[in-house]
Amino acid sequence: MSIDDNTNESENLNPEEETGQPSNSETPEQPSDNLASAKNAASGIVAKLLELKESNPKVFFGGVGAVTLIILFLAMSGGSDTKLPVHKTATIVAGQNYVLKSANAYDPSSTIRLVSVPGSMAAYDDTEESDREGGCKHMPQGTPVKAIQSQDAYGKKDVFVEVEMTTGECLGQRGWALAIDLQ
Repeated sequence: MSIDDNTNESENLNPEEETGQPSNSETPEQPSDNLASAKNAASGIVAKLLELKESNPKVFFGGVGAVTLIILFLAMSGGSDTKLPVHKTATIVAGQNYVLKSANAYDPSSTIRLVSVPGSMAAYDDTEESDREGGCKHMPQGTPVKAIQSQDAYGKKDVFVEVEMTTGECLGQRGWALAIDLQ
């Protein structure tokens, strides 16, 4: 029997046969043993990562960046409904009766601004409230109106609508409103 044969025989022996005691697989490990082995494994991983950082920083930081990108991708790629609600615009028909209702206001007492020229919606200054009284410029929600004509703007069809008041003290008065404010 050669030396190589002796080493091969010792490698093939069970741990019981070598020491005469039962192997670890048959004895239950204590929780402290599990904790110690987990700490040893974690410290081994950290040691290897630090060694990689020192020996090859490009690979180390590339790996950190790749893991970060994967985590960001996973965080941003889920949880969205495939069908999001969309505001349905109705086609405005000249001569039809509508009601003024602001699509962007939560407060039912808010008013809807009517202007004399389409497209000047963003040009008015809301800080002065003296123009709110009279002149039929600020109409309450729910005011019945009749559509006279519409105008395209910003590459979209029927953005502004000329309306005529059909009741109240402003009967017969005309002004321009946003089409989304008509229902």
